[in-house]
Amino acid sequence: MKKLFLAGCLLCISILYSQDFKQDQRIWMAYTGFLKVSNHWSCQVEAQFRMDNQLQQNQQNLFRIGAIYDISSSKHLATGYALVNTFNNSLGDYFKENRLWEQFQYYKKWHNEKNVMLHRFRLEQRWVEQLAIADNNVINSDTNYQNRLRYLNRNLFHLYHFKRTDNEMYIVLQDEIFFTLGDNNINRNFIDQNRFFVGLGLNFNNTTRLEVGYLNHYVTSSIANDFMNHTISFSVLQNLVL
Repeated sequence: MKKLFLAGCLLCISILYSQDFKQDQRIWMAYTGFLKVSNHWSCQVEAQFRMDNQLQQNQQNLFRIGAIYDISSSKHLATGYALVNTFNNSLGDYFKENRLWEQFQYYKKWHNEKNVMLHRFRLEQRWVEQLAIADNNVINSDTNYQNRLRYLNRNLFHLYHFKRTDNEMYIVLQDEIFFTLGDNNINRNFIDQNRFFVGLGLNFNNTTRLEVGYLNHYVTSSIANDFMNHTISFSVLQNLVL
C-alpha cells in the first residue's frame, strides 16, 4: 500500500508539473471538531479560513457539518453539507458554493500502534455560483454543477513522547487528489487539484491535536493556466465526548 501511494504521488506530480502554472503564497487556518454522541454516532463541525500571505484578504472560507457512523473502531461512514465562499479577484466579490458530501474512511495502526495510516474516499456534489457584471453590479449569473471524488492518504509517524504525560509529537505526511466525474462547466480536467502536506503535530491527551506545516496546493484549470499555492497550514483537531 505504501508503494502504491508513493507511485500515485509521483505520477500525479509528473502530470501536474509538466504544465505551465502560476504561483502564489497562502496561509490556511482550520478547526475540526468531532463530538461523540453515542457508541456509533458522532457529529463533525469544521471551519477553514484561507488567507493571502499578508493575512489581509480572505481568499476562501469553508464551513462543514456532518454526521459520522462508526462501523468499527477503524472504519467510518459520514455524510454532510458544506458552504464555501470564494473571492473572485477580478470582480472583487465572493461567489458561493453549496456542497453535499459522503465519505468512507479507515485507518490502520502499525509499528507497535505508534504510527497511523488513514485512507479517506469522499464524494462531493457541488453547486457553484458564476459571477458576472450587469449594470455595473456584480450578480450571480448562473449556477454550475460538478461531481467530484477525493482520495486522501494521511500518515502520522510517532516522533517523541513527553514524559509523565499522554502528549506526543509526530510527523504528518499526506496527499489528497481530486478527480472530476463526468462533464461540467467548473473544471473539465480529470484531475481537479492536488494537495500535498508535510508538517509537525502535537497530540494532547488524545483529545486535541495541533498541526502546522507546508501545503503544496496545485489547482488545474480548463480555461486558463494552472495554479500552485505555496501554503503555510495551521490546524486544530479535537475529539470530544458528549
